[in-house]
Amino acid sequence: MRATALAALVALALGVGVSASSAAPKASCPGAWAKGWQRLADKVDAPVYCPTWMPNPLDAQIGGQYQDIYSISKDRSYLVGFLEHGDLGSGDVHVNFRGYPGRTTIPKCPAPVGKSTVPCFADPAGTVTENGIHATVYQVNQGADQWHILLAWRHAGSLYSVSQHVIVPYDSATRVRANLKHLLKSLVLVRPQD
Repeated sequence: MRATALAALVALALGVGVSASSAAPKASCPGAWAKGWQRLADKVDAPVYCPTWMPNPLDAQIGGQYQDIYSISKDRSYLVGFLEHGDLGSGDVHVNFRGYPGRTTIPKCPAPVGKSTVPCFADPAGTVTENGIHATVYQVNQGADQWHILLAWRHAGSLYSVSQHVIVPYDSATRVRANLKHLLKSLVLVRPQD
C-alpha cells in the first residue's frame, strides 16, 4: 500500500513538473538580433519593439546584411530599415521601424509644392489589434515610408510604427497588411538597461 501511495505521489509530482515545464515560454527578441535592439533602446533611453518574425527573406539583425537605414535624431527619434533588392526584377522587400520617444503626435514631413509640411503618415484606413497593440493603418506616407503601408500606435507616451513597401514580391495591399499584422503580433518590447 505504501509503495502504491509513494508511486502515486511520485507520478503526481512528475506530472506537475511536466505540465509546468510544457508552458510556452514568453517571447523574446531572437538571440542574433537582441544585442542590436538592446543597444538601440539604450541609445534612445526608451523602450523599442523588436520583431520576432520578418517577411522573407529579411531578418531584423541591426548591423546585419539586410539593414538599410539606422538613424537616431537629436530628439531620440529613430528609423531602422531593412531591405533586400531582388535580382533581375524580382522586386524589393523593405520594412521600416520607427520610434518617437516622449512624443505621441504624428511627425511632419516636407510637403509637395505649395505647402511647407504635411503629416508623415496620412489616409488612415482602419485599425489592427494584435499582441495588446492597437494600431492605426496609414496608406499614404512620406519620406522613407513612401509607397509603404504603415501601422502606428502609442505606448507609454511614445509613438511607434512599422511599415512595409508595397512592391513585387509583396505587391498587393492585402498581402502587405497581412505581413504587418504578423509583424505586430511578433513584436516584443525591449527596455533600456539601467
